Amino acid sequence: MKGILLAGGAGTRLSPLTNIISKQLLPVYDKPMVYYPLSTLMLAGIREILIISTPQDLPRYRALFGDGSRLGLRFSYIEQPRPEGIAQALILGDNIFYGQGLGAQLRAAAQAKEGATVFGYRVKDPQRYGVVEFDSASRVIDIVEKPRQPKSNYAVTGLYFYDHRVCDIAAQLKPSARGELEITDVNRHYLAQGELRVEKLGRGVAWLDTGTHEALQQAANYIQAIESRQGLKVACIEEVAFEMGFISRVQLEAIANSMGHEYGAYIGDVAAQARLKEK
Repeated sequence: MKGILLAGGAGTRLSPLTNIISKQLLPVYDKPMVYYPLSTLMLAGIREILIISTPQDLPRYRALFGDGSRLGLRFSYIEQPRPEGIAQALILGDNIFYGQGLGAQLRAAAQAKEGATVFGYRVKDPQRYGVVEFDSASRVIDIVEKPRQPKSNYAVTGLYFYDHRVCDIAAQLKPSARGELEITDVNRHYLAQGELRVEKLGRGVAWLDTGTHEALQQAANYIQAIESRQGLKVACIEEVAFEMGFISRVQLEAIANSMGHEYGAYIGDVAAQARLKEK
């Protein structure tokens, strides 16, 4: 499976922070925002990743990640000249996911050969999202984009897994009233065919939205609290690459030696602990 990470858009809700830099390059505590969705794709076992961004921002992503080989990945890049909706990218990856058992759920979704899998998360303000409607037997019967009167509190998160037909489905979409291609329309197509699975993320999983200044600060505070309490980093892509078997311990050590300060020291500790286990 190939992963697509959408890092375009104007990010106007975060202005003036985004006046000169891509939203996904803004820091969320101790690392760029883009590290978090990238680590999510990696935890799903995805190694071939396409990054979509604006013409002015794409060189920054190339400088940050290169061809991905340092992490045992394969990166490619494509320009999206203007924001026209996330259905162009098929998989949205600028949200933050964290929690016990999340990796297993992601890998199960990635291994599905047919249909689509999306993730539902309980929120108190479902009017802001695409909302899942269930019948009395907890079967999905509809997904409504930003409903005035939501039929449930389960929002569809910004992570989607589709089979090979999604490109043809997306190509048939027409822009919505707000002039964008809507990912909800892709999901509704699969639903109409009886091929949409909605996996609920439980209380042990956090889904953080970073679309406003307040939400961005809350996300940074959350990551800081987790890392300070546990002594473990969230979305350390080098550590994830090693744990997923994408790179060796020797490669991890080389990365640690090339980096300074606290982040590099953390990677070095991960490599040192792995060396001890080998003895």
